[in-house]
Amino acid sequence: MRLSSMADYAVVTMAAAAKHCGHARVSAGQLAEETGLPAPTVQKLVSRLTSAGLLRSSRGVGGGLKLGRPAAAISLADIVEAVEGPIALTSCVDTGKHDCGREGACSVQPHWPLVNATMRGALAGVALTQLAGTSA
Repeated sequence: MRLSSMADYAVVTMAAAAKHCGHARVSAGQLAEETGLPAPTVQKLVSRLTSAGLLRSSRGVGGGLKLGRPAAAISLADIVEAVEGPIALTSCVDTGKHDCGREGACSVQPHWPLVNATMRGALAGVALTQLAGTSA
């Protein structure tokens, strides 16, 4: 199991944004420069992270990006879900998905929600402050 590159880059972008927490706003271009990620990728991530409420964007003089809430209140699970959607190790637990030939006869299917919740809980236990090396 691996995170997608976009989820990984979202974590890197959020960690960089967290280092500016409490200071002046930061631009997507500045985050791209600080992280070494391509600017178009950071722009795409900023859009998703803003839609998820993890970043706040303001325009005009003094505008830019800042965290949508304190870094300690943003978890790794929040960031991953902003990019990947709900954490689920298998698609059989998704409502409306019926792409498994074992569906209806699978003895493990009823247990996947517990596994998914455990995985989400583990990721939720990692705060952005830990990832960014900040105490904010």
